[in-house]
Amino acid sequence: MLCFKLQVVEIKPETSDTVTLCFKQPGLKKIKYLPGQYLTLIFRINGRKYIRPYSFSSAPEVDQFLEVTVKRVPGGGISNHINDFIKVGDWIEAMPPMGDFVFDRDKITPDKHIILWGAGSGITPLISIAKYILFTHTGNKVKLIYGNRNMESVIFMDSILRIENQFKNDFKTLHFHSQTSISKDNMSITEGRIKPEIILSLIQQEVDVKDTLHYICGPLGLKESVKTVLKSLYVPDENIFTEDFEIVKNAADFEDINTQIVEIIKDGNARKVEVTKGRSILNAGLDALIDLDYSCQTGTCLLCKGKILRGNVKMIALNNVKDKLGNNECLMCCGYPLSDNVQISVL
Repeated sequence: MLCFKLQVVEIKPETSDTVTLCFKQPGLKKIKYLPGQYLTLIFRINGRKYIRPYSFSSAPEVDQFLEVTVKRVPGGGISNHINDFIKVGDWIEAMPPMGDFVFDRDKITPDKHIILWGAGSGITPLISIAKYILFTHTGNKVKLIYGNRNMESVIFMDSILRIENQFKNDFKTLHFHSQTSISKDNMSITEGRIKPEIILSLIQQEVDVKDTLHYICGPLGLKESVKTVLKSLYVPDENIFTEDFEIVKNAADFEDINTQIVEIIKDGNARKVEVTKGRSILNAGLDALIDLDYSCQTGTCLLCKGKILRGNVKMIALNNVKDKLGNNECLMCCGYPLSDNVQISVL
């Protein structure tokens, strides 16, 4: 895949554990992206290549820089590296923008009401979508439903307040804080977690919920609870969009999988790696320092595609990706060996 380098021109602290990296657009050919997409960054640390996708927090046609926002994750090597070591002036390798969790103005009429549901760092693609809709006058009223632990953990608090002030009639945020006591005078903040049934009952008083669009980015519990209530209100599936950052693994899916030796062929070179039970073929290959392309690790970007030359591989992915694969093809990020003679050629 064709990659390019971007220079960090500003680093904005968002919270005590979150920063936004601002990249200068290349001079000759601007990078085009859709609101909600992600940028995959490549780091080389101690001789190993690490690849991580981060949602754009900037909005096309609105923001000067390409921006991604990274929250520190306990034990997360790359998120900690970014927060601790990246500085203004650094050049970082990146892949072209990717992702299907996007707001496409060509498919949406301007009278639609848009509801954005997020928690924690799930706000990142949602703020990109909100800015794009409001500043380009696409869509109608936008509501952001945003859950956090407390006021100090709210990412983009200043930006949200500025947007609310600029678009008083079209943008409203409902904050939910799980670990603080909320003053009764602050009507925009509710103590506790997001309760979709209550929120949607209030929205139903303003507009027919069946005609609203919903973008959900956050923990699995939030996504499932919101989708359940939306379905009970007969909101069509095509009006509900979710971003999935990880696969929630079911132990039952791995009952027929054991530790196996897999041969990976890339650029004519063959390497045998041990794939321990529950670990994907991709991660085993990366541990063996094989230079493999990947990004999402959920089965959507298709970068880690391989051809099964021998043996049996089980796919455990978020979506039914088999329709996007050819005969005997698999995705190594979601692939687990079922036999001891698996041989895969990197495509």
